[in-house]
Amino acid sequence: MSGKKRPVYPFSAIVGQESMKEALILNTINPLIGGVLIRGEKGTAKSTAVRALADLLPEREVVQGCACGCQWDRRDDYCPDCVEKGESDVLTRAVVPMRVVELPLSSTEDRVAGTLDIEHAISTGRKKFEPGVLAKANGNILYVDEVNLLDDHIVDLLLDAAAMGVNHIEREGISYSHPSRFILVGTMNPEEGDLRPQLLDRFGLAVDVEAEHDEMRRMDIITRRMEFEKDPEGFRRDFEGEQEELRGRIVEARSLVRDIVPGREVVHAAVRIPLHLGVDGHRADLTLIKAACAYAAWEGRTDVTPQDVVHVSKIVMPHRMRRNPFQDSTLNTEELDAWLQSTFGRE
Repeated sequence: MSGKKRPVYPFSAIVGQESMKEALILNTINPLIGGVLIRGEKGTAKSTAVRALADLLPEREVVQGCACGCQWDRRDDYCPDCVEKGESDVLTRAVVPMRVVELPLSSTEDRVAGTLDIEHAISTGRKKFEPGVLAKANGNILYVDEVNLLDDHIVDLLLDAAAMGVNHIEREGISYSHPSRFILVGTMNPEEGDLRPQLLDRFGLAVDVEAEHDEMRRMDIITRRMEFEKDPEGFRRDFEGEQEELRGRIVEARSLVRDIVPGREVVHAAVRIPLHLGVDGHRADLTLIKAACAYAAWEGRTDVTPQDVVHVSKIVMPHRMRRNPFQDSTLNTEELDAWLQSTFGRE
């Protein structure tokens, strides 16, 4: 019994929290969006949604035995070990499920990035890499609960890898790089402290979640949870159809997004919104475009429009709005809606 997999609550059974679910799905379509930060009090389905997402996603094809989880069809991104092995041996394909890799709060830089055995490299002339969390996370979901309590340099390390899709380690003049494409999900309770604005800006998307206030929806949440606890497998069977539909849409969107080339009007919209809101730098502009392309693909389209940029702006922009330590990092959505609609038209 101890080796039996614990049943996971279905993603499609989560009541409400539409912004959180959409932000997670957009990152599955394009992980280079840079992850999602979910802010809210405990008991608002944050960890449930993350585990449910991993269970929802299709299995992956990887190089069997690779500590970095190299994706089978991305030969140009293979880690040095797979490249070397492929030159002298036949690599084997393996099919594995998506999983959630959790980062403990006490993690050190070596545990996150991995380590290089310098003595081994000097004595043999060969690099010996001990994989860290970023290697295990490749192709999976990296879940960081209470991310605001991590050391800033660890958060920086995670965000660098999430944005670049690569983890680069250098020690004593010896370097090693491996693919690290993962869906980064950070969760936090704002009452326990915030992230520095510079780190907030580096999360691709951010959503604020709170407990449901509508009585009927609250009743749905409680009823579904009790049904799941009473008969997990039976409850999961009830949602098999919806799960398969979601899974199919994600697979199709991942394929479609590769062919999307945003036009000039889309880039114009993605530039004008941060300028209007007074957001510095270009990260917001790029994230708006990436998220808009993922959203268009999610909707089954290969054409992305300014209205797609408008749609995703509400999960791209709010956490980038902080002006000083005493000002809320919230967005006046009514003002933004009015300006967006007058500028780009309604969605």
